[in-house]
Amino acid sequence: MPALTEAIHSQYDSLLILDFGSQYSHLITRRCRELNVYCEMLPCTQKMADLDWTPKGIILSGSPYSVYDDGAPRVDPAVFEAGVPVLGICYGLQEIAWCHGGKVDPHDRREYGRADVQVVRTGDERMDRLFRDEADSVPVWMSHGDQLSKCPDNFQVIARTDSAPFAAIAHTSKPIFGIQFHAEVTHSPRGKELFSAFVDICGAQRNWTMSTFIDKEIARIREMVGPRDRVLGAISGGVDSSVAAKLMHAAIGERFHAVMVDNGVLRAGEAKQVDEMLNKHLGVNVTIVDASELFLSRLEGVEDPEKKRKIIGNTFINVFEEEAAKLEAAAEEEEAKAKAEGKEQEAKGKYEFLLQGTLYPDVIESISFKGPSATIKTHHNVGGLLENMKMKLIEPLRELFKDEVRELGKLLGIPAHLVGRHPFPGPGLAIRILGPVTRGQVAILQAADAIYIEEIRRAGHYDKISQAFAVLLPVRAVGVQGDKRTYDQVIALRAAQTTDFMTATWYDFPHQFLSHVSNRITNEVAGINRVVLDISSKPPATIEWL
Repeated sequence: MPALTEAIHSQYDSLLILDFGSQYSHLITRRCRELNVYCEMLPCTQKMADLDWTPKGIILSGSPYSVYDDGAPRVDPAVFEAGVPVLGICYGLQEIAWCHGGKVDPHDRREYGRADVQVVRTGDERMDRLFRDEADSVPVWMSHGDQLSKCPDNFQVIARTDSAPFAAIAHTSKPIFGIQFHAEVTHSPRGKELFSAFVDICGAQRNWTMSTFIDKEIARIREMVGPRDRVLGAISGGVDSSVAAKLMHAAIGERFHAVMVDNGVLRAGEAKQVDEMLNKHLGVNVTIVDASELFLSRLEGVEDPEKKRKIIGNTFINVFEEEAAKLEAAAEEEEAKAKAEGKEQEAKGKYEFLLQGTLYPDVIESISFKGPSATIKTHHNVGGLLENMKMKLIEPLRELFKDEVRELGKLLGIPAHLVGRHPFPGPGLAIRILGPVTRGQVAILQAADAIYIEEIRRAGHYDKISQAFAVLLPVRAVGVQGDKRTYDQVIALRAAQTTDFMTATWYDFPHQFLSHVSNRITNEVAGINRVVLDISSKPPATIEWL
């Protein structure tokens, strides 16, 4: 059975994004998908001869490098001979120019921020079509220290600024374009229109929608799993695993069994809520396994976040494989009993597959490309799994972004209040405790986080925020409580706004709200005497602290 990406490429026109290490590379993918065109990001070192699918177009991302540096990332020259349209963004434009004999030099000053590009009409429809829907002046966002000083042969200028005479170029006979600005960021208000023009240049069908994805993915799952094998579902209670569970149940029905592992680092009352949600609202069979002692014993004394993630990922697999064995043994016992009683019963298959709600951002942040991009952090469900695990992974959401998953959930009939839940990481509160994980520390964070979320809901902020949570810091501060000196721990509050979870801004709460939450936490949670607010955006920070 072909992998998910192979199945997608056989059914949808796809664009290829080559990543040169820009912090904005993932936004290019999002912008194209917003136009209902599937696209996939691969490292800039990807060889066209090794690609087992044919893209309708190729986009070269920006980069922190300079094209004239020794060891600068280079694109496979075959990209320009592939016979498909190519668009270079920032470094991508410079790489196009460099490969075609142009000249790139350091600019006398770094150009960062808003700029107005002046569109240059060449009179040739082939070159002018990238800016087909634009006025003569287009507001854009620049972020570069290098720029073209000589346009390569067979290219013409199609846009310029006062300080960037080659702000956009086009090949005179091939569909190769380059832009110096970042059309993928929201600061370029006409960026979507430019990508729309490029999609049309590529001739790509705009048929990537969650409604078409459902039927095709269900068919793929049925072919992959077969008529008898069963699937065990790793359920955390978050949106991703819940949507994956509903999709799997729609595909194979009772042959899917969800398992919720209480790893000792869940939110307060989480296991009970998940049990009710899946059974009552989604009609999915679920078993709750209390493995808190096992997880906490393995996490004892561990502070390094990467070690925490790997320990949790490995332990999850241990528990799931043990649970699969128990379920299979129970099924065999049931079959034997039916046979002894002379009743006919269809033999049930084994649990060959493990379902996970892995998303595309998890994959991007966990796997270091063999190019300039670096691993940000390992996700427990991507880079923290046992190499010799017995079950085969099945990840139907692996190519999707969070907003696509929410749309998918709604189409599957999951209630809005469940689809709209804030994400909760698989490693749970273990990665929100900056320091050793103990039952006492977990209890403190559970209490503080419950107060925070309760007040967010009560004040009507919850649906305006993408993700909110409390973090227990590994520091102590002096305080005064009940006329006594205290030396207790600190809670940090985090609230982020984002659409794709690749970039995010912090949510600006009213001061009165923050004061109220701080008072409740310091008054009601023993061991906390100070509350701080995290006002970091992503980047430079990530949404989670670990």
